[in-house]
Amino acid sequence: MPATRIRPWRHLAGRPWWREDRGATALDMSMVVPLAFLLVFTLIQGGIWFHGRSVAHHAAQQAVDAQRAYDAAPGAGEAAAGEFLARMGGSLHGAAVRVSDDGETVTVSVEGNVINLVPGWSGHVSQSVQAPVEKFRP
Repeated sequence: MPATRIRPWRHLAGRPWWREDRGATALDMSMVVPLAFLLVFTLIQGGIWFHGRSVAHHAAQQAVDAQRAYDAAPGAGEAAAGEFLARMGGSLHGAAVRVSDDGETVTVSVEGNVINLVPGWSGHVSQSVQAPVEKFRP
């Protein structure tokens, strides 16, 4: 055999077979990849949750603006929030709008759920907005 020929198994000579590193990368990846996916999905889930929270807040703000206006019709707040949520294309599932008007202050609460990518994450979003009722004072 010529002296220039390389024997790929030569570096393993004298080592027991259980000390070989063959397959170690596959084992490492089988432990690391699920954790990386969990991290990525958690970041995406956080973004979806913050988006849902923002949609709920804006829907509540739209409802308060419509309901507190001078001489607003009863139910104007729910209608405004419903229109806004419909325009947002289903960002909140099962959205519930509650409007409370005591004659001095209008309070609107919007609750709903966002899509869940991470098991165990509740995905529940709740936002509330409050403002005084507009009145004509001579």
